[in-house]
Formats: sequence, C-alpha cells, structure tokens
Amino acid sequence: MAEFNAPRRGSKSFYPRVRAAKQTPSMKGYGSENKPLNFLCYKVGMTQVVGKNVHKASPSFNQEVVVPVTVVECAPMKVFGVRAYTKAEIGFAVLSDVLAETHDSKLERKISNFKRKTSKKENKENKENKKDVYTLEDFEKELNDIEYFTLLVHTQASFKKTPDVTELFIGGTKEQQLNFAKEKLGKEVTISDVFNEGDYLDVKAVTKGKGIQGPVKRFHVRKLRPKAKKQRIVGSIGPWNPSTVMWMVARPGQMGYHNRTESNKRILKISSNVSEINSKAGFNKFGMVEGQYALIFGSVPGSIKRCIALRKSIRPEQQKGVQLEKVDKILKK
Repeated sequence: MAEFNAPRRGSKSFYPRVRAAKQTPSMKGYGSENKPLNFLCYKVGMTQVVGKNVHKASPSFNQEVVVPVTVVECAPMKVFGVRAYTKAEIGFAVLSDVLAETHDSKLERKISNFKRKTSKKENKENKENKKDVYTLEDFEKELNDIEYFTLLVHTQASFKKTPDVTELFIGGTKEQQLNFAKEKLGKEVTISDVFNEGDYLDVKAVTKGKGIQGPVKRFHVRKLRPKAKKQRIVGSIGPWNPSTVMWMVARPGQMGYHNRTESNKRILKISSNVSEINSKAGFNKFGMVEGQYALIFGSVPGSIKRCIALRKSIRPEQQKGVQLEKVDKILKK
C-alpha cells in the first residue's frame, strides 16, 4: 500500500484573514540617524532594467542581466505638525500636537478640524477645562517627560484630491528629534532625505482585494473527484465529536485586501528624470510619472495607485541571486 501523504494546504502565518482596517499603511521606523525613517509613496507599475551583475556566486557574474523592478512615485511630503509622545500605563500616549501656522487646502478634506470653526460654547468649555495648547517651547521645557517626537505629514500626489496622512519617525536623541522637527515644520520631506540608492527596505501595503472566495482558490486545497456531490469543497471539516470546526480548517471567506509587509527590498534607483521612465502612453491605469520616483527590485504588494509605506530594513539581509551594481538602462513599456 502506498504511503499516505497530505501536506497542509495554505499558510497559518496570516490569521485572521480579514479586510484591512484602513488603506493607508502605517509603519514605525527604527534607527539612530537624525533623519526621517519611513516614507509614503504610490505604486505605478512594473518594468525591467538592464545592469551588470556583481554577485560573485551567480552564474551570470560580471554579465549584463535584465531584472524586474517596481516603479513607485515619491512626491514630496508636507510636514503640517509635530507630535510628542509620553509614557503611559501601557506603552506610549500622545502628549500633544503642534501644528504649522499654514496648511494645504486639500488637507481639509482629510482632517475636519482644520475647516470646522469652534462654537462659543466649545470655546467656553475649553477655558473651563483649562486645556493647554502646547508650543515647541513647551516641548523643550517638558523634555524630561517626553519619550520621542514624530512628524505629522501628508502626501501631495497630483492624482489624488484627498491626501494620505501619516507619522514620520525620526532617529537620534530626543533633543536631536526636536531640533529636526523645528527645522522641518511647514516644509517638505523628499525620499532623498530618507533613503539612498542601494538601501534595503521593508515595504508595507494593503494587497489586491479578491472578495469572498472558496477554499480551493483561498487555500489551494485539492478538488474532489468528478462524481462527488461537490468538487470545490473540503472533504471533511471535522468529526461529529467534538462538534466544532477547528480554526485551521480551510473555509470560504475574504481573500485579499490584507495588510502585508515584505522585507529586504533593494532600492536600485532614485531619480527625478521622468523622461527615462515615461513612455508615450504612460503606465497602464496610472498615466505619466511626475516628479521623483524610485525603482525597487522585484514586486511590491498592492494595486496600482495604492499607497505604500517604506522604511529601512530592521533585519537587513543581503539579497541573494542577482545584484546590480547600477541601473544602466530602463526598458520602457
């Protein structure tokens, strides 16, 4: 009799398989350099680049190779506030925010407080409750009670009416973080301020949504024989006793639109020369790239025009296989 072998179908790493709570990913940055540690950009599509392979263990060492890359548009991000965090009973809590004197009118679409005028009743209640409005000078005085600072930023993508808002984490000591925040308040942060060519990144995004799918597509379980009552189902979901369905049994449900993080993606190129990347027709479903863009080795989760979060790898590991010294040529689609 042949040996029975039925390896588990699907991964138990990603549970629960539910829709992401929001489409804009948030990411914490880690590092000692006194500069922003994460960034938001938008997925444009994929193309190919030509370059010289410098990986000595590769069969194509010292030869020209063609590799796939993902193009992401990296418009500058505007700093509209500084946020201070203090210690809480569990973790950290927001102490206060200091906002810039002026802000972009598009930001009012995202944050309602900027366009809503407070009533006389609310102003009176605020005075009675003695709600303090912090300034940057107050942050300096209470520096001992503050754990770290972040920058409140919003994107400036030309194809979006409503910007995406996130926090940029800053490296260095508390004093260095505060000084950096003072310099950047009301100004722009570009991807060149955060990353360099050749850096390894962690990429986070919400994947493409597939809706509700059955167990065959969702977990790749084997289809049943043609004469069975149903083919695209699990043969047995459990015994009579105990009368319960275990959580690891493949069941129909939501597929896609999940938060996913991929580690150690390498930036091959950062440039503002859009003539190198844009074809006459532009990218399918995106159009023309405007401003700064980056080329990331391999694929990136998410659909076209979706917001993608980048940060420096927290567990850097050298890329295996092909390693390009530089990008010699971009193959336009």
